[in-house]
Amino acid sequence: MNTLEEHKLKVTNLDLYYGEFQALRKIDFDLNNNEAAALIGPSGCGKSTFIRVLNRMNDLIPSCRISGEVLLDGEDIYGPVDVSDLRSRVGMVFQKPNPFNMSVFDNVAYGPRMRGMRDRKKLDELVERSLRKAALWDEAKDRLKKSAQSLSGGKQQRLCIARSIAMAPEIILMDEPTSALDPIATGRIEELIGELKRDFSIIIVTHSMNQAARISYRTAFFLLGDLIEYGETAKVFTNPVDKRTDDYISGRFG
Repeated sequence: MNTLEEHKLKVTNLDLYYGEFQALRKIDFDLNNNEAAALIGPSGCGKSTFIRVLNRMNDLIPSCRISGEVLLDGEDIYGPVDVSDLRSRVGMVFQKPNPFNMSVFDNVAYGPRMRGMRDRKKLDELVERSLRKAALWDEAKDRLKKSAQSLSGGKQQRLCIARSIAMAPEIILMDEPTSALDPIATGRIEELIGELKRDFSIIIVTHSMNQAARISYRTAFFLLGDLIEYGETAKVFTNPVDKRTDDYISGRFG
């Protein structure tokens, strides 16, 4: 087991409320470098709420309040940190592809430009490198000046991943990134996640048990705001500790 210092991310005793409603209870979670973790559980159980804690997207909800500790490389992200810098370090890919209404090139270059990168040669290199890492360069290299909206859904999602990669994140959060895609596009994204693990830590929310089994090293099962079980994916799926996990995985509820 890794020590605290070796964890990329460590969450301890996390509670989250929307007004009087408690959405997450006493969550303990950790993630290592170059590790992919899957979050599974029924709709409304707290999975998406949890990953939004990790880059402080819940800050945008006035009624939200949080207690507990969330450490990124040992630093409390709810302490005096630059939130825009945090969101660069912890990128997010959403359920539905959301490319900006601009060219393919400008989508990938947007974040670096906002952070002051103006050198065209450096931007060209960064865009190509990011698109290559997102397995999209060969399909997009002749369409860089065309609207991102002209891409298929699967390519739009890979573009959104490239846009995140361009910011050199340490962790990429993915909130059901393939739920709006066809099986072929889903397979491409899953292959891509396998490759991205070499460079990034990844947390993916998924409703597909098969997807979790294919792409993650560890799996967390959420139920009604509680983290019921978190362990190596193979063990969670074949020999879960908690009966509720077994019931969910075997299809007895959810």
